[in-house]
Amino acid sequence: MRVHVADHPLVAHKLTTLRDENTDSPTFRRLADELVTLLAYEATRDVRVQQVEVRTPVATATGVRLSSPKPLVVPILRAGLGMLDGMVRLLPTAEVGFLGMVRDEQTLTATTYATRLPEDLSGRQCYVLDPMLATGGTLAAAIRFLVDRGADDITAICLLSAPEGIAHLEAELDDLHVPVSVVTAAVDDKLNELGYIVPGLGDAGDRLYGVV
Repeated sequence: MRVHVADHPLVAHKLTTLRDENTDSPTFRRLADELVTLLAYEATRDVRVQQVEVRTPVATATGVRLSSPKPLVVPILRAGLGMLDGMVRLLPTAEVGFLGMVRDEQTLTATTYATRLPEDLSGRQCYVLDPMLATGGTLAAAIRFLVDRGADDITAICLLSAPEGIAHLEAELDDLHVPVSVVTAAVDDKLNELGYIVPGLGDAGDRLYGVV
């Protein structure tokens, strides 16, 4: 599994404001959207393309277009929805599927409660949106779900990651025979006893949408 930490001043600047407990939800949503677009630029570096020729006003030029089948963007509900606009802004022709997963706060085990995805993902590159890679259980379950349907290349985009989550993800997915990458704005210090990233930014879903 490849882990890429986006080391860029603009990424660090936006992440700092997201961490601030005084940042309100509208500002948090806007900055998360902007940060995801920056992360998506890094995450799509290996997106599949095919060579094409186009006619410019002057001559013929060789370039590339996204290959078929189109990439699939999969936000994990509910917090992943706050990352969707920033991702599809960069990949407007991508298709979007939805995966609802909930983590048991006692056992920290993730279960699936809703799906809106093609049954057959053979040959598809998938970009999974999950703001917080904390324990890693939810993301590992989501990736396995996509691979079981045939996806052959998975990139997870996370605002923040914890070392424990990365280690758990590597261990859980060790037997998969598809490339998996994680692109994140930062790897924080640790998890606390409640499974929250420290220093982190709190509950991403609550900060995006309020407490429900």
